Amino acid sequence: MNSVNLFTEGEPIRDTSAPEGPIEERWDKRRFGGKLVNPANRRKLSVIVVGTGLAGGSAAATLGELGYHVKSFCYQDSPRRAHSIAAQGGINAAKNYRNDGDSIHRLFYDTVKGGDYRSRESNVYRLAQVSVEIIDQCVAQGVPFAREYGGLLDTRSFGGVQVSRTFYARGQTGQQLLLGAYQALERQVAAGTVEMFTRHEMLELIIVDGAARGIVARDMVTGEIETHTADAVVLASGGYGNVFFLSTNAKGCNVTATWRAHRKGALFANPCYTQIHPTCIPQSGDHQSKLTLMSESLRNDGRVWVPVAKGDKRDPREIPEDERDYYLERIYPSFGNLVPRDIASRAAKNVCDEGRGVGPGGLGVYLDFADAIQRLGRKAVADKYGNLFEMYERITGEDPFEVPMRIYPAVHYTMGGLWVDYDLQSTIPGLFVVGEANFSDHGANRLGASALMQGLADGYFVLPNTISDYLAKGPFPKVADDHEAVVEARESVTGRIERLLSIDGDRTPDSFHRELGALMWEYCGMERTDEGLRKAIDRIRELREEFWTRVKVPGENEELNQALEKAGRIADFFELAELMCIDALHRTESCGGHFRAESQTPDGEALRDDENFAYVAAWEYTGEAPVLHKENLEYEYVKMVQRSYK
Repeated sequence: MNSVNLFTEGEPIRDTSAPEGPIEERWDKRRFGGKLVNPANRRKLSVIVVGTGLAGGSAAATLGELGYHVKSFCYQDSPRRAHSIAAQGGINAAKNYRNDGDSIHRLFYDTVKGGDYRSRESNVYRLAQVSVEIIDQCVAQGVPFAREYGGLLDTRSFGGVQVSRTFYARGQTGQQLLLGAYQALERQVAAGTVEMFTRHEMLELIIVDGAARGIVARDMVTGEIETHTADAVVLASGGYGNVFFLSTNAKGCNVTATWRAHRKGALFANPCYTQIHPTCIPQSGDHQSKLTLMSESLRNDGRVWVPVAKGDKRDPREIPEDERDYYLERIYPSFGNLVPRDIASRAAKNVCDEGRGVGPGGLGVYLDFADAIQRLGRKAVADKYGNLFEMYERITGEDPFEVPMRIYPAVHYTMGGLWVDYDLQSTIPGLFVVGEANFSDHGANRLGASALMQGLADGYFVLPNTISDYLAKGPFPKVADDHEAVVEARESVTGRIERLLSIDGDRTPDSFHRELGALMWEYCGMERTDEGLRKAIDRIRELREEFWTRVKVPGENEELNQALEKAGRIADFFELAELMCIDALHRTESCGGHFRAESQTPDGEALRDDENFAYVAAWEYTGEAPVLHKENLEYEYVKMVQRSYK
C-alpha cells in the first residue's frame, strides 16, 4: 500500500480570524472588533446546541441568558448525564493563590509545552486568560470547591507542571461543575429562552446556501425523525475515544455529530492525537465493555512503582524498598510522578514490556499511598481522595489504604476534532464547535485538568463573544421544513436507517465494535509503526465491508432501539478509524500522544520533526482518498525545543 494512494494534499489552510498584535491583547482586540447584536434583535435569532456537557451546557445557558432562542439537544435522559460528570481530579486556572510562581503566561507555556508544540499560541493564551474568570463564575454558582482551613480555595498539582493550580471538589470536580452549568441551563429553560430536547440524537447536519442551518435528529424513544432549523449550529458533542471500544468514556460517547458535519464539509483536524491516561484500573477480562479512570490527582500523593526483578509475584507489601523501582522518580527527577500523561503512560508500558508489570497478565503498575498515609495520616488522605478510594475498592475488592492500587494506561481524551478558527467556527459558516469536539487548544497531548477548563472557557466566555459576530449578519431567511436541503438531509438519514435494518446479518454491532477497537489499540494505540498502521488500514476496510453485509440490527426504527443506535455510531467509527490511521501514518514523527516507534530519541522519548510536521493536519472528506490541508504553526512567544521533564 502506497501512502500516496491513501490521501492527496490540497491547499494550505489559515486561521484568518485570529487578531494580530501582542498575544496578551489579542482576545480583547477580537472582542472589541467583533460585531454585537442588540438585546431586542437577539430574541429574533436562534441557535441549536448539540450536547449538554460542560461546553454545551454552559454555551446554551449563556446564549439563553443573552436572549437568543436556543434549542439544546442531548441523547441522555437528562443534561446531568453528560460525560463531563465523570471527570474527577480538577480544573486548572492561573489564579496563583499559592504564590508559587504561577501566572497566565506560565499556564500558557505549560499547555503549549505539554502539547509538544503542536497547538496554536493565540488559542492557548486566550484559554489561560479566561481560566481565571471560570473559577469566579463557578464559585458564584455555588460549586463546592475544596477549601483550606482559612476558607481560601485549595489547589493541587497535576502532571506536566511544577505549580499548584488545579481547583477541585474531592474526586467529583466534573460532577460539581456540570451541576453548576446544569442549574444555569435549567434556569433558562424555565425562563423560556432554552428549549430542551432529551433522548434525541443528531444524525445529520442541514446546510443551506453553504451555511449550517439545522440538524436532523432521531427521537430515541419513539424513533421519530425530526428536523430542526436555526440561524447557527453549535456542536459540543465530546470526543471519539470510543473508537477503541475500551476507553474511560461513557458507552454512549460517539463521533456521529462531528462526523456527519465532516462529511458535509467541515475539516477534521489531527484525528491521530488521542490521549492515553496512565491512571486507570487495569482490564480484568474480555467481558469488559469500558474502563474506569482513577484521577490523575492521585499522583500528587501516590508513588508509582514496579518490582526491580522481572516476574516478582510477591504481595507488594512484602517487597522491600530496595527491591522497588519508583521509575518515574528515577527517570524524571524534576517532575517525578507528575510527568504529563503521554510520558507516564509510555513509561508504564515500557516497564510492563520488560516483564516487570504486576497483576493479571502483567499489565499493571502500583500506585502506592503508604508514604502519604504515614506522612499525612489516614484521615487527611481520605478527605482528599476518599470517594476515589471507595470506587477503586468497589470495583477491585482491594482497599487502597491497605494495598497499593494497580493502574494501567487506557484511552481517555481525544485532542483531535473538527478544525475551528479563533472564533471557534468550523470551515462551514455558521457551524461552531466547542469543547472536546474541536481540536483547538491541546496540541498532541492534553495536560490533566485542562478539559474542564477548555469546556467552560469555550461555553461561558469564548463562544458567546464570537458567535455574535456571525449572528450580527442576520436576520437570516427562514428555512422551511420542505426546503430541498432539509428534505435531502432527512431522506439521507431515513435511507441510512433503512439500510442498517435491512441487512439482517449474523453479527451484532458490538462484535464489530470490539474487533475494531482491538485493531485500533494494537496498531494505533500507545505506539504506532508504519507496518502496523498499513495492516490496520487494510483490515479496517475489510471489516467495514463485512459490517455492511453481516451486521444484524433487530427491531424497527419506530421504537426504542439501542442496537440501531449502536450500529449507526459504529458505522461512523469505521470511517473515522481509517482516517486516524492515515493521519498517524503520514505523520512520520513522534509528538505527545502520537508515538511512532521509528521516531524516538536514544532514551526512548518522542522525537519531533519540526521542519516537516509543525502543522495542524486538517482533513477534507471526499468519499474516497481524503485531502490533507496543512495549517502551519508559528511560535513567537514559546521556543520550540525538545520536551524534557527530567
